[in-house]
Amino acid sequence: MAVADRSFRSLSGLEKTASTSRVLNLAAVATLNADDPEYATAPFFRASSLNGAVIIKHRLRQDEQYNFEQSKRISTKLIIPFERTDLSLGGRSLFVGQRGWQVLLDQLRGDQDDAARDVALLEALDELPSLDPFLLREHLKRRDFKIANCYFAISGADLDRMQRFVSGEISKLVDLAYDGQGGGANNIAKLVTLLLSGQDDARLEPLRITLGLEGADFREGVFSWKGFLYYKWVLNSLWPELRAVIAELAEVKIVGPRDNELLLSVKQTGQKVNSRIMGQVKKVRDSLQVYDDAFGQLTQAGKPTAFRDFLLKSPEMFITLGERTGMVSHIASFWRYRFPKGRPLRAELDELFDILQDFYHGLGEEEENPTAQPKMAEELLDSNALPIGRAI
Repeated sequence: MAVADRSFRSLSGLEKTASTSRVLNLAAVATLNADDPEYATAPFFRASSLNGAVIIKHRLRQDEQYNFEQSKRISTKLIIPFERTDLSLGGRSLFVGQRGWQVLLDQLRGDQDDAARDVALLEALDELPSLDPFLLREHLKRRDFKIANCYFAISGADLDRMQRFVSGEISKLVDLAYDGQGGGANNIAKLVTLLLSGQDDARLEPLRITLGLEGADFREGVFSWKGFLYYKWVLNSLWPELRAVIAELAEVKIVGPRDNELLLSVKQTGQKVNSRIMGQVKKVRDSLQVYDDAFGQLTQAGKPTAFRDFLLKSPEMFITLGERTGMVSHIASFWRYRFPKGRPLRAELDELFDILQDFYHGLGEEEENPTAQPKMAEELLDSNALPIGRAI
């Protein structure tokens, strides 16, 4: 069944890039890594027909809610293009979890083995609030999926920086839990590695006792904790790009035919996008402050209860935080792909309208405060300070 979907128009420029936090383009991964032996031995899906798919974290519109038994904000959308190198030609799609979705998936897969594994993988993807490569890699690893590294678009340098940042935070707790008897930097590093791996190990018992958590609560809390730290790192790293996008939104020059009515719509939508970006950044900052406050109560005041309560609530908070961070991260990534640094900021009116509409709907339906928002935008744009936490 062909679909007339805005997703194809807004993503038609992504054939040559693998992903953003909102999009995983398996067709591009296939093109870029066809000669990689690991790509052949550890594919994403077992069904080859699915390995050319585009996977999107899609904010559901009101007229799409009927597909689901229960209302939800974000769904994982699987799109199988008719032509892998030209997404604008359309294709077939489904939402993970919609009514009858596994029947539709069987039709897309064809007669191929291991259907249960592909279903489980899609359900695992649907558990995540975004497709950020670090979290995607960690989440699928703890679900025991063996998938080639080429699917996770994170460089070795970024992975090392992220691990060092997380380790720096976690090591404070490790030192506290072991009462300074961790045995030196090497042993603390080993304990941090164990904690990051997500594996059960008796050597982590003092840490679990310090946090006052049992079994699944400990494992899920630690994973969500890593997620909070990841998003803290992402927003710090992303902030310069977001500031540039906000500034450039007003600087794009229109080329080609002009329509005054559409031109006005572009201007108005651009202003709304600007406002919603600021709103989402503020909400992310507020969520991360909850973590900072709870962690400070533990490591500085020696009061574990606040951080224990945070970890118990963190899986739910992590989902919301991930959705919001993913929204702004996608915008920065897609904008810089479409408008590379040093190149003229030029676009045809129809294309720019499609991009801004995609951003606008992806940023959610929250209402802006027309009096408070400009002041907040001015404060954030005029400040050279990072939005949250400390510099990496």
